[in-house]
Amino acid sequence: MPQFWKSSGAHLLNRDANGYLEVTPDFLRAYFTRPEIHPVEESCEAEHRLFERLMIDPFVAVDEQELAAIADPDAADNYRIVLRFRDHLVAHGSIEGGYAALFKGNGIDIPPMFIDQLVHLIAHNVLRKVADPMRVRAGEILFREQAVTTADGQLMLADAEMVETYSRTGGLGGLGALLAEAGTPMPSVSLDVLTEENASIYWGRSDRFDTAIDFRFTEPALDAFARVLESWIGHFHGVSVRIQPQQSIRDERWSWHVGLDAEATRILNALYEGKQVGETELGRIVALFRMDFDNRSDAVESMRGKPVWMGLAMGADNIVRMKPQNLLTNLPVRHRN
Repeated sequence: MPQFWKSSGAHLLNRDANGYLEVTPDFLRAYFTRPEIHPVEESCEAEHRLFERLMIDPFVAVDEQELAAIADPDAADNYRIVLRFRDHLVAHGSIEGGYAALFKGNGIDIPPMFIDQLVHLIAHNVLRKVADPMRVRAGEILFREQAVTTADGQLMLADAEMVETYSRTGGLGGLGALLAEAGTPMPSVSLDVLTEENASIYWGRSDRFDTAIDFRFTEPALDAFARVLESWIGHFHGVSVRIQPQQSIRDERWSWHVGLDAEATRILNALYEGKQVGETELGRIVALFRMDFDNRSDAVESMRGKPVWMGLAMGADNIVRMKPQNLLTNLPVRHRN
């Protein structure tokens, strides 16, 4: 199978009997060697000693007294954050278990960046056997913000960070930033749009996040994203569902919906409640989907035979910020004992 997203760190993990990702010593070492954690020459002896202990045994217990001995309070706090993250993952047995546990009502004390990294890993696990580059590119929506372009009837999604970088540097890196500061006109740079004809270019640059997709109705990328959602739901809930893109919601028995981000949740809630929603807000809807359970008994009793409607939307800044955790917490799945 083609290799992709090496930056996820998936190569540092093993899969357990359930197909979930096990927390390994090498995975934890990668966090302990991050710049925020790795000691520098000026670091105190206590910090060096702790770092060496963690390199030998990343699972070793660390008490508060050991952290308080670190001379740099910021360094000590960074260790507290990473160790809390480690202990959370270990306590829940897998990357997926640790991620799901974050949204069970006990509050989240993990940095948002770490949560995105967990989603990156899980998305790689879910898509690891996928040979369709369009589907893998669509999977980036799960963990990377997307900038939306709607001019000239288009609906293009591109990585928001890459769009921002190119807008500042013209795609010329540090040199481009210097030229921009000097007021030098930047060359026009456009991201390659994946099509069925050129999609194979994705494999060699998947970690650059520098391709765009056409997300209009009937286009391959929208269908590919629907398949990503099916895989994500199946991985966490163990149920088979069918998800199809829709142009509108026409359902007199509308009973359940899931916003795939905060903006879509707000808009769908308002529509469901019969409130007036302006054209500007409706225009923020990027995609609508209908989800049906393949096995009716997998749904809660009140939803058997009824569809679940889903929406994805952009904010007022034309950025899509998906919340894949909504598919863990808001679906009408019947959980068996």
